[in-house]
Amino acid sequence: MAKKYLLLAALLFAGAAQAAPASAPDPDGFKEPLKQLQFNPGLDQREFERSTLSALEVYDPIESWNRRVYHFNYRFDEWVFLPVVNGYEFITPRFVRSGVSNFFSNLGDVTNLLNSALQLKGKRSLQVGGRLLVNTTVGIAGLWDPATKLGLPKQTEDFGQTLGFYGVPDGPYIVLPIFGPSNLRDTTGLLADFGAESQINFLNVSQESGRHPEILLLRGIDKRYTNSFRYGQLNSPFEYEKVRYVYTESRKLQIAE
Repeated sequence: MAKKYLLLAALLFAGAAQAAPASAPDPDGFKEPLKQLQFNPGLDQREFERSTLSALEVYDPIESWNRRVYHFNYRFDEWVFLPVVNGYEFITPRFVRSGVSNFFSNLGDVTNLLNSALQLKGKRSLQVGGRLLVNTTVGIAGLWDPATKLGLPKQTEDFGQTLGFYGVPDGPYIVLPIFGPSNLRDTTGLLADFGAESQINFLNVSQESGRHPEILLLRGIDKRYTNSFRYGQLNSPFEYEKVRYVYTESRKLQIAE
């Protein structure tokens, strides 16, 4: 039955290709893109299912533990994190929230610049460096973001990407408490970025954060405030698998960028 459907589809595609006028090329450069299609006459439903499942496979040797942490993060987000964020959003004017987000975003550009340089991305390093300079000076320590209006958009690079750039494999998938999806390579990168930021101590923020933990608390609240992900929004019993797969694939794309 599947073969009949494939044959019918092939005939329809062929008829459409013949009926279409040989006009200007499509944006992708193909005059007749349907000619590029190749059908596998031996494809059946089981083969399709096997290929789909293999595409979703992610190395997750501690899955039972990761699922427990994922459930903890789900409940912590529902019972603690989001109520705090909602309260922060309710009592804080929008321009103040925007200033806080811009300030911590500007602080993050320090490690973005470092990792861009480590990955030998000269153009990106210049863009991130220019953005950091403009927002720190004209933007008054990063409270405003004039760099974006000047054509210097936010660029994100972390040490996990740097390790991936040099061929370090991602390793086993890990769900970190509070922080969420990660893997062994990216967890190492997270610690490295935190250490680098502490050593650089840009605008004396790291030192003051040690004296005033409320700065770290505010940064955590802002991080969750600017993150649109919500547990349960996928409305699927396979949310864990989907989040795991999307995270893994998105990191591959970020490293290849």
